[in-house]
Amino acid sequence: MFIHFGINTFANCEWSDGQLDKMLYNPSSLDCDGWVKTAAENGMKYVIITAKHHDGFCIWNTDTTEYCVKNTACMTDVIAEVSKACKKYGISLGIYYSLWDRNSILYKENFREGYLPYMRTQIYELLTHYGDICELWLDGSWDKPGNAWEFDILYDMVKNINPSCQIGINHTIGRNTLEPEERYMPERCIEGDPIRMFPSDFRLWDPYPCSENDPKIYTYKGEKYYLPFEMTICSREGFSWFNSDEYEKKEFTDISQTVQNCIRAFSQKNNVVINLPPDKNGKLSEGDIEHLEKIVKGINSYVK
Repeated sequence: MFIHFGINTFANCEWSDGQLDKMLYNPSSLDCDGWVKTAAENGMKYVIITAKHHDGFCIWNTDTTEYCVKNTACMTDVIAEVSKACKKYGISLGIYYSLWDRNSILYKENFREGYLPYMRTQIYELLTHYGDICELWLDGSWDKPGNAWEFDILYDMVKNINPSCQIGINHTIGRNTLEPEERYMPERCIEGDPIRMFPSDFRLWDPYPCSENDPKIYTYKGEKYYLPFEMTICSREGFSWFNSDEYEKKEFTDISQTVQNCIRAFSQKNNVVINLPPDKNGKLSEGDIEHLEKIVKGINSYVK
């Protein structure tokens, strides 16, 4: 389960520019236990929670920035609560982290010497304060060329903390430029395509499915690497990650097509993540839960 939750939830937007008043964030009945319980009851093996989106707002108690939950009316450390629920229900915890940060002055004015250490400090906190993290889902890398992020340093840091933590970077495959057409969508990938975000352990490009014959071998500087794909699905039609007033009016994705995409991914030895975003109260939408249950029923009937 993908769980998009943060300050955007309270501003009715998918992306914000890092300038929203942090006091907008104020869930009235935060139910992290319910999120994870829903995932576990529907056979999901792990959840991925948006620790920080492009706006830079952190939903854990961090000392790296004032732009975080501990400086709001609802000071609950969301990552801590989700981690606790994962242990309770016996499923794993993954972390979504946006590399791009539209709030941090360091990102704008002192990227290499200032922001990169800041970024690594935040990721270090997330990997060391909340138990075992199964996956690090990195986003926002397209704002700079791949080598600017010094992924080799970050990758080694993560693996030294937790060798089993799997690292994926959105828009993984393609040529190392800032041009959108140089990023290769999963449906168009062929074996041997270049890896533009390296090193990493698996491929990402949300929210697209894999091809009928999904290749796994890709190349970086003449060497071959095995990279499976993690497919991301929205519960609602369109670009629907965060809950909002408009989100609740959107149509659900087609169940039969979603089931077919899931079965295709599983048959290609890939993973599937389905997004269920909590609302302003901090609860999952009942409609999203019912939709998920129908998808799971369809998958189970196909497998049986």
